[in-house]
Amino acid sequence: MKFAPTALQGVARVSLDRFADDRGFFARLYDPQEFAAAGFPFAPLQTSLSRNDAAFTLRGLHFQAPPREEAKLVRVVRGAAYDVVVDLRRDSPTYKRWIAATLSAENGEALLVPAGCAHGFLTLEDATDVLYQIDRLHVPGHARGLRYDDPALGVAWPAAPRVIAPADLAWPALGERQT
Repeated sequence: MKFAPTALQGVARVSLDRFADDRGFFARLYDPQEFAAAGFPFAPLQTSLSRNDAAFTLRGLHFQAPPREEAKLVRVVRGAAYDVVVDLRRDSPTYKRWIAATLSAENGEALLVPAGCAHGFLTLEDATDVLYQIDRLHVPGHARGLRYDDPALGVAWPAAPRVIAPADLAWPALGERQT
C-alpha cells in the first residue's frame, strides 16, 4: 500500500499495490503493520457496506459524537463516488477545512478518515458500493451530522444530489451543531 497525506492533518489517501497477471490482480486492502509503519495506527473492528442504487445519491456529512468518535477507512468497491472529509477537531490546524477525492472500484484508492472528522459522499455512478472499515463498534445514539450544503463549509460538490435522506437534509449547519 502507498500512503499519501492530504491537506487535512491525519487524513491520508491509501493506494493499492496491485500484483497483476493474466487472471487479473491481487491487492492487500488492509495490513496493520503497513498502516503503523506509515504513521497511521489504525485497527478496524467493524466493516460496513453502503449500497447506493442511483448516481448522485448523497450520504453525509456524518460523524460520531464524543466520546464515541471513530476513525474509518473508506473505499468504493463498485462504481464511483466523490468522497468528502471535513475536519471538526477544534485543536487541529486544519479545523473547518475539507478535502475531497474521487474513489472508484477502478482506481482502488481509499481515504483514511481520523476520529473527529465528518465524512460524506456523492455517488457518481449507479450501483455504487462503499466499504467502511471502522475502528470502533457502533453505539446507537452517537450519530451526528452537518448539512452537506452548509455555506460555512463551502464544499464544492461536483453535482446536485438527486437522492438524499430526509435525515441528511435535517442536519444543522456547522455553527448550529451541539457536539
